[in-house]
Amino acid sequence: MTAKDTAQLEHELTEADDVKAFLDANAENLRNYTLAEYLRRLLAEKNLTRAQVIRDSLLKPDYAPHIFAGRKNPSREKVLSLALAMKLTPKETDYLLYYAGHSKLYVRDTWDAVIIFALENGKTVSETDELLSDSNFAPLIDA
Repeated sequence: MTAKDTAQLEHELTEADDVKAFLDANAENLRNYTLAEYLRRLLAEKNLTRAQVIRDSLLKPDYAPHIFAGRKNPSREKVLSLALAMKLTPKETDYLLYYAGHSKLYVRDTWDAVIIFALENGKTVSETDELLSDSNFAPLIDA
């Protein structure tokens, strides 16, 4: 069975007469990851190490491992720091934010627009903090 993208699933759901039949037919395409599970999946997919991501995220080394272990519920800013460190796309970042229980990036929000730009252009956390500062916003990571 080939994986279905979100648009396909949304279309099938809107056309479905029976939600149970939809859920049964799409069980392999529906996922409910924890944040820790999704982070592990991303590490494997992108061939990254946890230590490398933690270092590049500029998160406190004694705090960040708890996120990967599922023992902390990080702020939206901390999740975005991880996304930048992992060089995620805006779409991948939206999934990461979803699994962390935060709202997705919204281009009409000026702060989010800076983050989207940084993600699209492969910026580091430090470079993103500079962009935020230049736009009179607080940084992702407090010094």
